[in-house]
Amino acid sequence: MTDYRFTSSALTELKQATLHYEEMENGLGGSFLDEVDATVARILADPNAWHPLSPRTRRCRTHRFPFGLPYQIRSTEILITAVMDLRRDPTRWKTLL
Repeated sequence: MTDYRFTSSALTELKQATLHYEEMENGLGGSFLDEVDATVARILADPNAWHPLSPRTRRCRTHRFPFGLPYQIRSTEILITAVMDLRRDPTRWKTLL
Protein backbone atom coordinates (compact mmCIF):
# COMPACT_ATOMS: atom_id res chain seq x y z
CA MET A 1 0.00 0.00 0.00
CA THR A 2 1.46 3.35 -0.99
CA ASP A 3 -1.40 5.81 -0.54
CA TYR A 4 -1.69 7.76 2.68
CA ARG A 5 -3.14 10.98 3.98
CA PHE A 6 -3.19 13.02 7.15
CA THR A 7 -6.46 14.11 8.74
CA SER A 8 -6.90 17.87 8.84
CA SER A 9 -6.18 17.92 12.58
CA ALA A 10 -3.02 15.85 12.04
CA LEU A 11 -1.86 18.34 9.40
CA THR A 12 -2.45 21.19 11.84
CA GLU A 13 -0.39 19.37 14.49
CA LEU A 14 2.36 18.72 11.94
CA LYS A 15 2.53 22.41 11.00
CA GLN A 16 2.55 23.52 14.65
CA ALA A 17 5.33 21.10 15.59
CA THR A 18 7.39 22.07 12.54
CA LEU A 19 7.10 25.77 13.40
CA HIS A 20 7.96 25.06 17.04
CA TYR A 21 11.18 23.25 16.09
CA GLU A 22 12.11 25.85 13.49
CA GLU A 23 11.75 28.58 16.14
CA MET A 24 14.05 26.59 18.43
CA GLU A 25 16.79 26.32 15.81
CA ASN A 26 17.05 27.22 12.14
CA GLY A 27 16.71 24.04 10.08
CA LEU A 28 15.33 21.91 12.91
CA GLY A 29 11.81 22.19 11.50
CA GLY A 30 13.05 20.69 8.24
CA SER A 31 14.76 17.91 10.16
CA PHE A 32 11.49 17.20 11.93
CA LEU A 33 9.64 16.98 8.60
CA ASP A 34 12.32 14.61 7.28
CA GLU A 35 11.83 12.42 10.35
CA VAL A 36 8.05 12.38 9.88
CA ASP A 37 8.58 11.42 6.21
CA ALA A 38 10.87 8.57 7.27
CA THR A 39 8.29 7.40 9.81
CA VAL A 40 5.54 7.43 7.18
CA ALA A 41 7.83 5.39 4.89
CA ARG A 42 8.28 2.79 7.65
CA ILE A 43 4.51 2.62 8.12
CA LEU A 44 3.92 2.17 4.39
CA ALA A 45 6.61 -0.51 4.13
CA ASP A 46 4.88 -2.70 6.73
CA PRO A 47 1.62 -1.24 8.10
CA ASN A 48 0.98 -4.12 10.50
CA ALA A 49 4.41 -4.01 12.12
CA TRP A 50 3.79 -1.16 14.54
CA HIS A 51 2.31 -1.02 18.01
CA PRO A 52 -1.47 -1.62 18.10
CA LEU A 53 -3.40 0.89 20.18
CA SER A 54 -6.76 -0.72 19.39
CA PRO A 55 -8.14 -3.18 16.84
CA ARG A 56 -8.33 -0.31 14.29
CA THR A 57 -5.44 1.96 15.24
CA ARG A 58 -1.66 1.50 15.38
CA ARG A 59 1.16 3.89 16.22
CA CYS A 60 4.66 4.28 14.88
CA ARG A 61 7.10 6.47 16.80
CA THR A 62 9.66 8.78 15.27
CA HIS A 63 13.28 8.03 16.07
CA ARG A 64 14.75 11.47 16.64
CA PHE A 65 11.83 13.42 18.09
CA PRO A 66 9.35 12.46 20.85
CA PHE A 67 6.41 12.02 18.48
CA GLY A 68 4.12 9.20 17.47
CA LEU A 69 1.97 8.85 14.37
CA PRO A 70 -1.27 6.98 15.13
CA TYR A 71 -2.80 5.59 11.95
CA GLN A 72 -5.54 3.36 10.63
CA ILE A 73 -5.22 0.89 7.79
CA ARG A 74 -8.08 1.53 5.39
CA SER A 75 -8.96 -0.47 2.28
CA THR A 76 -7.30 2.02 -0.08
CA GLU A 77 -5.00 4.08 2.12
CA ILE A 78 -3.26 4.63 5.43
CA LEU A 79 -4.99 7.38 7.41
CA ILE A 80 -2.67 9.22 9.81
CA THR A 81 -4.92 10.54 12.55
CA ALA A 82 -2.47 12.64 14.59
CA VAL A 83 1.07 13.90 14.97
CA MET A 84 1.32 13.36 18.72
CA ASP A 85 3.88 14.99 20.97
CA LEU A 86 4.34 12.12 23.42
CA ARG A 87 5.75 14.44 26.11
CA ARG A 88 2.48 16.34 26.42
CA ASP A 89 -0.15 13.68 26.97
CA PRO A 90 0.91 10.15 26.13
CA THR A 91 -2.64 8.86 26.72
CA ARG A 92 -4.16 11.20 24.12
CA TRP A 93 -4.29 8.33 21.64
CA LYS A 94 -7.40 7.08 23.45
CA THR A 95 -9.35 10.04 22.04
CA LEU A 96 -8.37 9.03 18.49
CA LEU A 97 -9.92 5.56 18.49
